[in-house]
Amino acid sequence: MIEFTLHTDPPRVTHQQQKTAVVNGKPRRYDPPELKAARALFEWLLKRYAPPTPITAPVRLFVQWRFPKGRHKDGEWKITRPDTDNLQKLLKDCMTAVGFWRDDSYVVSETAEKIWATSPGIYVRIETL
Repeated sequence: MIEFTLHTDPPRVTHQQQKTAVVNGKPRRYDPPELKAARALFEWLLKRYAPPTPITAPVRLFVQWRFPKGRHKDGEWKITRPDTDNLQKLLKDCMTAVGFWRDDSYVVSETAEKIWATSPGIYVRIETL
């Protein structure tokens, strides 16, 4: 099992915010600057927790997105944007990039939660199945 917390405010930007430009008559997807920055931060934070060799077994992924609570109660569910599926996509893409697994298709079971928290961050637990 791999378990860790990324001590950072979760980004509000998601993978879904990629842009499309037409270059020589062909559509090209690209990351706007804020998405590039979020991706770079995730990869930098995740590198230290990546296993020495990529996982090659099915995995269960649990992620708890802990947003700064502001006027909310600690542990209260966060029912506003961004959506968990969009947050997860960016995180899993970055985990693939730094070598947690060869492809995020190895994630066969996942749970994602969003809460308001006194101590913001992203808690991650990976179990091989």
